[in-house]
Amino acid sequence: MTTALRTCPLCEAVCGLTLTLDAENLVTTVKGDRDDPFSKGFICPKGASFGKLDEDPDRLTVPMIREGENWREATWDEAFARVREGLGAVIAEHTRKSLAIYLGNPSAHSVAGALYSVPLIRALGTRNVFSASTADQMPKHVSSGLLFGDPLAVPVPDLDRTDYLLMLGANPLESNGSLCTAPDFPGRLKAIRKRGGKFVVVDPRRTRTAGLADEHIFIRPGSDAYLLFAIVHTLFAENLYTVDVDANGLDDIRIASAPFGPAAVAERTGIDADVIVRIARELAAAPTAAVYGRIGTCTAEFGTLAQWLVDVINVLTGNLDSRGGAMFANPAAPAPKRSRPFSVGRWTSRVRELPEAMGELPVATLADEIETPGEGQVKALVTVAGNPVLSAPSGSRLDSAFASLDFMVSVDRYLNETTRHADVILPPPPSLQSGHYDFALLGFAVRNYARYSPPVVPLGDRPSEAEILATLAVIASGQDADPAFLDELIISDALRKAVATPGLPVTGRNPDELRAELQGANGMELRLDMMVRLGPFGEWTGHTQALSLQKLLDNPHGIDLGPLEPRLHERLITASGKVELAPKPLLEDVERLRAGLAEAPAEVVLIGRRQLRSNNSWMHNVSALVGGSNKCTLLINPADAERLGLDGSAIIKSAAGELVVPLEPTDTIMPGVVSLPHGWGHKDSTQSVAAAHAGVNANILTDDSLVDALSGNAVFNGVPVTLTPVAVG
Repeated sequence: MTTALRTCPLCEAVCGLTLTLDAENLVTTVKGDRDDPFSKGFICPKGASFGKLDEDPDRLTVPMIREGENWREATWDEAFARVREGLGAVIAEHTRKSLAIYLGNPSAHSVAGALYSVPLIRALGTRNVFSASTADQMPKHVSSGLLFGDPLAVPVPDLDRTDYLLMLGANPLESNGSLCTAPDFPGRLKAIRKRGGKFVVVDPRRTRTAGLADEHIFIRPGSDAYLLFAIVHTLFAENLYTVDVDANGLDDIRIASAPFGPAAVAERTGIDADVIVRIARELAAAPTAAVYGRIGTCTAEFGTLAQWLVDVINVLTGNLDSRGGAMFANPAAPAPKRSRPFSVGRWTSRVRELPEAMGELPVATLADEIETPGEGQVKALVTVAGNPVLSAPSGSRLDSAFASLDFMVSVDRYLNETTRHADVILPPPPSLQSGHYDFALLGFAVRNYARYSPPVVPLGDRPSEAEILATLAVIASGQDADPAFLDELIISDALRKAVATPGLPVTGRNPDELRAELQGANGMELRLDMMVRLGPFGEWTGHTQALSLQKLLDNPHGIDLGPLEPRLHERLITASGKVELAPKPLLEDVERLRAGLAEAPAEVVLIGRRQLRSNNSWMHNVSALVGGSNKCTLLINPADAERLGLDGSAIIKSAAGELVVPLEPTDTIMPGVVSLPHGWGHKDSTQSVAAAHAGVNANILTDDSLVDALSGNAVFNGVPVTLTPVAVG
């Protein structure tokens, strides 16, 4: 038996794990790492199943090539040759404008996804870039970009020091947190109450998180922006605001909030005016407070406005960039600093002219780009760790669109609902054979922390995920070179820029000398070493922590880098050098919000839901993670079921499609709202466990024509539906 330490890569909580392996390198036990200074031994059912995911017999171990309707195993050289041939043919006939790439959620949980996605995109030379971000959190990036100049400058609630937390559209007891990296989120929430603080949840469901709160407030789906604006209105009306940061647009916000008084939004939100006023007063009176909104507020018609107003309230209550408020993480290996302020809509999609954001187009228009003839029609697609047939809106339409592509290559561990359309599938190695560092997630951590997990098991003769993506980038660029040159090119460019940047500790040094100091077993580790050495706690920056790859290896349980500290001045890159509280695009969209005040709500609307033992579609093939509470049912209030004459199951229909769903009556969901989890629909899957627990694809009901206007994010919450009994006989 051997013991190994790992960071769990299965959600955003970055918990430390202690693994026991047998003589065949199979995981026999998984426990929380009690010596990890951030997670302190916390573990959830997903982490406990870490070994089962690696050992899944349905997981692909060698490349697969499709020939007609059949699949065959292939060597890596043969698979890459097929990719070179397929992409080359499409480029020759249709140019690079016909190429597209889709990056799935697991890309954010891997070193390879973080370090090699951008080089791959650049090598493809296309603007047809899509990802799970526009089915999830893009509104937060757009609002942060407009407020602070950087879309990655996302304030997170300082959970460990706040006295008052207002949470909207989030269920971290199931999700373990999102855009807020906090292992043992439940324990951190309980601690707020133990120290005499207050925790309030606003959600159309009484979730497990809401059940833990001091107060749960039901809200009509999609109306979060109205509630938040009413809080802003109250702060101004009662002179309860205190702005402690340099900001422009205060008067513009005051004027914009005028139509959204508590009484004006009460019917639209389903929340009494006096409750709204009380919440505003409590936020203003608390010694420290933070407002946090997540996926339920993002995946709605006014997602960007809601995310904007979250931080407007944090500013107005004096809680932005303040201990116990909403603060900015200081990751040890940060992304390169932007050279200019963020803007949205630098280009638009070909068919629907939807705006670009962060270099991406909305996934809601991917099917349009494939189906619509004309110059730039997508003919070839690369997917990396994604299953948009199940996770993107109008999934059945994407299913048909993918079948029409001239060529498709997927980097994925499974033959699933999306990759079955690929011509080549390139499977990454199991997690135990991969190094792990959370580049993306530690940028949203509630405490500064760093941890690297080197591979536990040798790769053997297969390429790492980093090598797979680097090889794809080389192929896409049309070159015939060793993929290792890509890492050296990136390192050389980064060091050259660093020594030429005034004011850095390495300014004026010889980049070749710096390169000679780097250590690592491969290009990925060399790049990690460079990034942490150059980072705020790095060896080259003179910080007392003197971080390097070697120091991370010497501290396998992770390194605590201290609590969050005020650093708004470091994150602001707006043209004015101030927080822009009232950016023009946001103020313009307020008129659309105002028009919605008069709209009558639909009789029944659909929302999604998170499940503790699931992470989108890719964990449904582990028997320990399906069944029990992790099932695909439609939550419905008993009063609605009785009123509509429903029993057992029902036909649910939207403007996009219809399904037959099993019902789960419960008073934890408000009347007029039903809830279906996402990521299911494995009826025709080759994955044995997933097929046996197929469920239905909720995104047959979501409409890809509905997006948040500012970010292009898909609308999954507040979808109007009708419910009718299933005919008998």
